[in-house]
Amino acid sequence: MARDLGPKCRICRREGMKLFLKGERCLTEKCAIERRSYPPGEHGRGRIKQSEYLLQLREKQKARRYYGLLEKQFRTYYDKASKRSGVTGEELLRMLETRLDNVVYRLGFAASRAQARQLVRHGHFQVNGRRVNIPSYQVRPNDVVTVASSSSAQQVIRDATDLVSTVAPWLQADHDGLTGKMLKQPERDEIDTPVQEQLIVELYSK
Repeated sequence: MARDLGPKCRICRREGMKLFLKGERCLTEKCAIERRSYPPGEHGRGRIKQSEYLLQLREKQKARRYYGLLEKQFRTYYDKASKRSGVTGEELLRMLETRLDNVVYRLGFAASRAQARQLVRHGHFQVNGRRVNIPSYQVRPNDVVTVASSSSAQQVIRDATDLVSTVAPWLQADHDGLTGKMLKQPERDEIDTPVQEQLIVELYSK
């Protein structure tokens, strides 16, 4: 399973905003962005010449890191989105949002997407009563996501639900019963991902 194993806080500093990659730590004063809001590295505090390409690249990198994907995986999602009938940028975000690991995170069953990915990979979740251990599994409307009754991570999942105040409007969650349901495909205004998807489309369209 390929994934980025580098420092998570360094990624947030590079993008200049919180990407909530470390769960509860991101909500405290220990967050690296709170202490050092400039990019990492020797030239982090230097002046960077802005260009159209740089803005597009940074937006793509931000989205890729936000969802925890490698470049090849992200490009594959873009290629699939470009073949759909809707707006390419919105279709891209919709596909990324409906990944099982992201749905688990959005339901509040994990403190971060990295934790959600690990929990899914280890078989702690079921979709419509069947165990699914593929983080990229595409959840569909009316699919029910539940924590496996035999899961040894139920306490970890319950602890994660304490960090959640609201659930995305296209999802329905029962934190007491540890079940969730996807009500419908998310609309663009229901996706709070901090990216301008049109810049990503412009980058890949060159």
